[in-house]
Amino acid sequence: MTTAQQDPGSSIFFRLTIDGLDLGLFNSCEGLAAEVEVQQWEEGGNNGHVWQLPTRVRHSTIRLSRPLTHETAKVTSWISSIATGIRRPTAQIVALRADGSQVAQWGLLEVLPVRWQGPSLDPASPAVATETLEITHHGFTDAGAA
Repeated sequence: MTTAQQDPGSSIFFRLTIDGLDLGLFNSCEGLAAEVEVQQWEEGGNNGHVWQLPTRVRHSTIRLSRPLTHETAKVTSWISSIATGIRRPTAQIVALRADGSQVAQWGLLEVLPVRWQGPSLDPASPAVATETLEITHHGFTDAGAA
């Protein structure tokens, strides 16, 4: 058995690409989720069950965090480009193990950056300077096509 087969869910890095532009590796990724809203319909004369009908799919905002790196400039450049016109590209998030092997990947449709949080620089608190990027999207796509 290879290491990948023994430990399929162990990942430490998440690579974010926007229309093929690599924005680098992130240490954490939260919010990869979807929820299908359901409307209940009680059919007259059918007392055996209540119909559960899907209405819409909601996707949560995704938050990616990492220590500050030279790749931060790519993120801030992407966010700054929103001022000249909104373009909603396709993105891809790939979960990677420490050895660089892939655990999983997700393609995201019509991605938009909604928030970037830079580091708090305080000489009295010698913590690692980190950044957090929040993105929204209109759904998942075939990750291979992203």
